[in-house]
Amino acid sequence: MTYEPIWGAIIAWYLFLAGLGGGAFVTAVFIRFRHPDCTRLMRIGRIIAPAVVIVGLCLLMFDAAAGFAHPLRFALLLTNFGSVMTWGVVFLAVFVVVALVVLVLDLLKKAVPEWLDILGMVMGLAVAVYTGCLLGVCQGFPLWNTALLPILFLVSAVSTGMAAVLLVGVFAAPMEFNEVVVLKKFHFWLPVVELVLVAALLFVTSANPSPAGWESVAALVMGNWAACFWLLFVVMGLVLPTVLECWMLWIASHELETSRTGQMVSALSDAGVLIGGFVLRLMIVSAALPVTIVQPWML
Repeated sequence: MTYEPIWGAIIAWYLFLAGLGGGAFVTAVFIRFRHPDCTRLMRIGRIIAPAVVIVGLCLLMFDAAAGFAHPLRFALLLTNFGSVMTWGVVFLAVFVVVALVVLVLDLLKKAVPEWLDILGMVMGLAVAVYTGCLLGVCQGFPLWNTALLPILFLVSAVSTGMAAVLLVGVFAAPMEFNEVVVLKKFHFWLPVVELVLVAALLFVTSANPSPAGWESVAALVMGNWAACFWLLFVVMGLVLPTVLECWMLWIASHELETSRTGQMVSALSDAGVLIGGFVLRLMIVSAALPVTIVQPWML
């Protein structure tokens, strides 16, 4: 008997876009306090944040089949605050509202209160963590039911959010892109941390008492998902960005780093991070196998 995943690519896109949106807002706040003169780059983050989350929510409603026909059904989620999904709705709703208010103020060239940016950042981080908790509460899936998954998704969300802002910034604000050195150095370490967390997640999952844990890991590293895992996620999503950014930040000359060639190298690195971020969620969603429960025959 074969197992058909309960969720597919649409949910993977939703998890990816929700995390990316939260990470993009965090990036905008980081730029505000560390690179306050880079206003165009900050605005890019403020535009990306609500836009991608709204697209992700539309995908979620589409995947829910009746979501568009009866959208008020989602309001019923607010009746159970013991549910992770209920808290997810709260975090998403507050985040989208705050992100849109911040964006409107920015576009109108009005000052954005610090407390509003900080609230949006907290909600953005909460959304990123929630995307991991949404899967983590499913106790029947060893690959999901681990405390490492929300942490991994949080790190990946911040990494992809920063990568999206920097990638757009290469083309929309190339001069400011060269100024955010602190942001680039901070972003450099995120794929490294992510690689460690993925290794830990696979180790913990493979040690699960249920065969489903080892089989899920085997499907990723040497089974149906092996090519995707090693080539698209590990090589393109983690190793390549780390190598390229290490070269650009600490080995290449300042002239090369700030040249158009250097910017394109960084853009390739950021594109790799985005690809890896989506592939990570697609694999986690699709490769997870459930624990098999055997019930004795009723006599």
